[in-house]
Amino acid sequence: QVQLVESGGGLVQAGGSLRLSCAASGSIFSFAAMGWYRQAPGKQRELVATITSGGSTNYAGSVKGRFTISRDNAKNTVVLQMDNLKPEDTAVYYCNAALYPNNYWGQGTQVTVSL
Repeated sequence: QVQLVESGGGLVQAGGSLRLSCAASGSIFSFAAMGWYRQAPGKQRELVATITSGGSTNYAGSVKGRFTISRDNAKNTVVLQMDNLKPEDTAVYYCNAALYPNNYWGQGTQVTVSL
């Protein structure tokens, strides 16, 4: 069983930065692919960024060059550094851990970007 707890969301002006953290419990963390997803009101949940157990990363086109995902296996944490935020980044951000055949989600953290 894996439990994920996100932190670091909040309100920021356009052009600002936020750093989201996800703390994971469970010994499988180092083997799991980790990711951040987001869901804006009235829209489907979408992938933001993922990082494999080996450190390979993947980003949605809309955030590439602005967001950076990283992980610390010793601390069981994954971080999403978000720079140059835009109003369209406003959403609830969810941490995800994927280790076949299981998929785990955090409770989500709100990110609001104002003009």
